[in-house]
Amino acid sequence: MRIPLFLFASIVVGFWFLSPLHAQQAAAAAGGGGAEVARWSIITAGFALAIAAAFGALGQSRGLAAAVEGIARNPSAAGEIRGNLILGLVLIESLVIYVLLISLILFFVKPF
Repeated sequence: MRIPLFLFASIVVGFWFLSPLHAQQAAAAAGGGGAEVARWSIITAGFALAIAAAFGALGQSRGLAAAVEGIARNPSAAGEIRGNLILGLVLIESLVIYVLLISLILFFVKPF
């Protein structure tokens, strides 16, 4: 019983060490992997930019609505609310700009 188990274990270990060799040969034979990675990076960048722009606009609209409601309730605090609103809108927009920067990097830098 011990010899078949040892034989099976040695075959498994042998395949384990030889599998990267076969994977490298298959990748070299394919050759077109770079185009596939570039295509998926562009698709990913497009989706990331769309999601960031959508949720950034949603956050800005909710912030603006809350600020207008706050000014309507207490007009004497309009200056302080306006300053906090502008700061919040700038921070929300900066996140969208960061995603735009990452998307442009994915568009124009060759991944591999």
